[in-house]
Amino acid sequence: MVRYSGLVQTRQTQLPDLWLLSDARNEDSLERAIAALPTRSAFVYRHYHLDPRSRRARWDTLLPLLRAGDHLAILSGSDDEAQAWGADGSYGPPEGIGEPPKLLRIAAVHDALEIAHANAAGADAVMLSPVFPTRTHPDRAALGAEKFHALAALAEMPVIALGGMDFQRAEEIGWNRWAAIDGLGLMQRG
Repeated sequence: MVRYSGLVQTRQTQLPDLWLLSDARNEDSLERAIAALPTRSAFVYRHYHLDPRSRRARWDTLLPLLRAGDHLAILSGSDDEAQAWGADGSYGPPEGIGEPPKLLRIAAVHDALEIAHANAAGADAVMLSPVFPTRTHPDRAALGAEKFHALAALAEMPVIALGGMDFQRAEEIGWNRWAAIDGLGLMQRG
């Protein structure tokens, strides 16, 4: 198996279309959700609800499942932490992106300023949210399809749609690369 981090010159073109993010809400179904992902999908491990020791232990139980499915394993944290944990990349705010490492760097963005920061930092991809209303941030105004497309056009790297996304909404906005916490429905298309 060739790890994504070994594909330096094709890093951006090798990014999967489907991304699963972890959260306290999907904790009980993660193993089933990972098993249901199409081969070479991506997983972003957040699990902010756990203390550091438990968070690492949970990562260590999920990583073999991700490797078995040839999935991209991204850790929400620093580049150094992602490398130490055996991740393929890191996920976080664009201001936190350091010099390009051997790992992928996925920036979480919500507006034009954050996209500009991600562009300047040379992020490998951005996760732009929230496209639609979401339970994660119920008080944050959703971008909607038109504003999402306008902001995505500012990015100099691949854009991953996040926020209220599912198969139907991805088709609705005409966007192939998207992420969800609980909108995958264990991979049942609507």
